[in-house]
Amino acid sequence: MSAPFTFAILCMFIISMNILSVCIMINKCRARKRTMVCPENAPPVSIIRPLRGVEEFSRETLEALFHLDYNKYEIIFCLQSESDPIIPMLREIINNNPNCDCAVLIGDDKISTNPKLNNCLKGWGAAKYDYIILSDSNALAPADYIQTMLAAFKEDTALTVSMPIGSRPLTLWAYVECAILNMFQARWQYGAEAIGIGFAQGKNMMWRREVLDRVGGIAALSREIAEDAAATKIIRDQKMKIRLVDMPFEQPLGHRSFKDVYSRHSRWARLRRATFPWHYAPEIMNGSAVAVLSGAYAAWSFGYDPGLSALSILTLLYSAEALLAGKCGFYLGGYTLLSLILRDLLLPVMFVDGLLFDNFKWHGESMTVREEDNALNMG
Repeated sequence: MSAPFTFAILCMFIISMNILSVCIMINKCRARKRTMVCPENAPPVSIIRPLRGVEEFSRETLEALFHLDYNKYEIIFCLQSESDPIIPMLREIINNNPNCDCAVLIGDDKISTNPKLNNCLKGWGAAKYDYIILSDSNALAPADYIQTMLAAFKEDTALTVSMPIGSRPLTLWAYVECAILNMFQARWQYGAEAIGIGFAQGKNMMWRREVLDRVGGIAALSREIAEDAAATKIIRDQKMKIRLVDMPFEQPLGHRSFKDVYSRHSRWARLRRATFPWHYAPEIMNGSAVAVLSGAYAAWSFGYDPGLSALSILTLLYSAEALLAGKCGFYLGGYTLLSLILRDLLLPVMFVDGLLFDNFKWHGESMTVREEDNALNMG
């Protein structure tokens, strides 16, 4: 087969996979009112939320947990230090909601190189109920937060997940992060679930407690540097499933700089490469870059206008993503087109970054994806 035909087929394959992933997500995830009714026989649920420092939307994300439309739940806030600056705000909110079942646990139990997992350990031990949600500090819980996660459970389900959906961007780079989270990562997550290889994502995870208890409890998540990668492997080993909610939860972004966005997503790229290398390799085809270049080359080789070909490919791909955002109720604004272009320029750069580099910083702590260094640090 000649090179032009090979590149034409590659281009059509990437376009087809993108359109298919859009269709899968639209079929599973539709915008709806956040009014899912709590079932009468709904089990009690524990919510563990690790906290560290004050973030742009801390007050709103904290207060939301106290106003969930669910019959019985507890909130366990986990902090590593008595001097954490979030504590005065947290205490104020708790005092304003005296009828809520909540606890504040402070201490640093170092069982891994993952500071978030270390912070959550005490919460898992204190949790009273058999369904436990691990919820990141910047996740905004809607009123039907718990029942939405519970509704995704089936007989073979070990864990239900909601990836973050970016909202309220206030800078160009926050728009770019919306483009990465909402119209790219989310649809590939739904695509993976559709073919039976769902992945955990640490933003919002509801566990059947027994699944982790069978392998030693939450400490088992220290088997990998990323707790969601460890969760995925533990669940697959037990021949169980990870399922996604029908409508993912919001993460308000506010102000984001290029450094914020690049450091976060390049870190995730390095973690994916280290924990799932065979799944990471095809990511070189992510976004529109490879499709546009291969399609333009094939068009030029066959005597057609490569510029028009590239524009047609971009129009098709971005129109599908805009349709996805509209159907799912995701944010669209004045910078959306530019943010999609910037995202697709960044994706191949971050792919190469993920291949070449091991070290990163998270919450000011230096970390690495090299297994031997992690073992040494914990030894």
